[in-house]
Amino acid sequence: MSDPAGLPREPPLGPRAARAADAVRARAEEPHPFRTAFQRDRDRILHTTSFRRLKHKTQVFVAPAGDHYRTRLTHTLEVSAVSRTVARALQLNEDLVEAIAMGHDLGHAPFGHAGEAALDAILRERHGRRFEHNVQSLRVVDVLERGGGGLNLTEAVRDGILHHTGPGLPATLEGQIVRLMDRIAYVNHDIEDALRAGVITEADLPAAETAVLGATTSERLTTLVADVVAHSAEGDRIRQSPEIGGAFLRLRRFMFQNVYLAPPAADEAHRARGVVQALFSWFLEHPEMLPPAPEPDLVRRVTDFVAGMTDRYALRLYRDTFMPSEGPL
Repeated sequence: MSDPAGLPREPPLGPRAARAADAVRARAEEPHPFRTAFQRDRDRILHTTSFRRLKHKTQVFVAPAGDHYRTRLTHTLEVSAVSRTVARALQLNEDLVEAIAMGHDLGHAPFGHAGEAALDAILRERHGRRFEHNVQSLRVVDVLERGGGGLNLTEAVRDGILHHTGPGLPATLEGQIVRLMDRIAYVNHDIEDALRAGVITEADLPAAETAVLGATTSERLTTLVADVVAHSAEGDRIRQSPEIGGAFLRLRRFMFQNVYLAPPAADEAHRARGVVQALFSWFLEHPEMLPPAPEPDLVRRVTDFVAGMTDRYALRLYRDTFMPSEGPL
């Protein structure tokens, strides 16, 4: 359905919402007859190879044997769902939060934050550069997809992807929602996975924080979302209350101390860093083995290739390269 001007009609939005009709692209495009600019961005992201590879990229546990652990793809879907809930409650643009959420982790390296840390370390130490997955996610949508042509996404989606982490807030309230819901989603679903893996038990969870936030994932998400909605109804910021926000930060700190930076995740992370850095060094020495790409900077090409790997592809390539099977005598 279109409005009298011929543009796709958006659902009712509040006065603070970003409007697709105002969206700007680096390369101007004709409007679609029944999809808004943000819907088109979401669909472009969904059809990328980078998005499909998220199903085989680590969330917390490296290449887990069980079928029920989260991956980077299921994390992305959970961030999208909870972000849309908040956006709808605040009469903000659901299509925009969905597009940002779907694209926010496209640049994540294999093995999650361990892979990101490994690439960042080798780039800093040897080449004076940095690797940050939010910056790489923007590079994926701007440059690497569509054979080097990029997706030509709107500025609002690009801004939300770049600023979903790191310094600086997103320019839109929708981007701020994804930034906060990303953290809320991963802390809660990582608790479930850590419990399933036996890394922690229910009794290990900090009692004071669970008393405030809730004892189950559902209870915690309900408390956290309701708090954000209640305290973000006005103004130009997406906020938490001091009580709920403080309890959440302490719960997040507990996860870092007892799951993310503790065995077995920490042990796997150490091995993962070795795999990533070995592959990076090998491809720098053997550029002829890289897939064709228009990028003239070899370090940049190697970074793009290694960052785009799934966990299982990186492990298979590492085994084939550094642990070849012996042939007959």
